[in-house]
Parts: sequence; C-alpha cells; structure tokens
Amino acid sequence: MTQVVLGENEGIDSALRRFKRQVSKAGILADVKKSRHFETPLEKRKRKAVAARRKRRFR
Repeated sequence: MTQVVLGENEGIDSALRRFKRQVSKAGILADVKKSRHFETPLEKRKRKAVAARRKRRFR
C-alpha cells in the first residue's frame, strides 16, 4: 500500500507529486488497467517487449 506522510511545512502539491511518483513506481495503475479491459495480442506483445527491455537493462 502506498502511503505519503506530510512534512511539517510541506505543501499538498509536493505531497501529491510524491504520491503519484510512488504509485507509478509500484505499478498500481498498470495493474488496474491490465485487469480492467481486454488486452489485444498486439498490446500483449508490446507490454512483454517493454518488460523484457526493462529486465535486460537492470541485469
């Protein structure tokens, strides 16, 4: 679960930015999108290719 704790003098804008960054890094929105609609074979191949590229880069 993504959680953001506000600092003493931190504005809501910067906290929201941090929250969005954490959500995107955790892959929460991608999971939601993946389970919400039918994925065409082309979209599936693209997603797998991107994941393979990302995996190769971090190895």
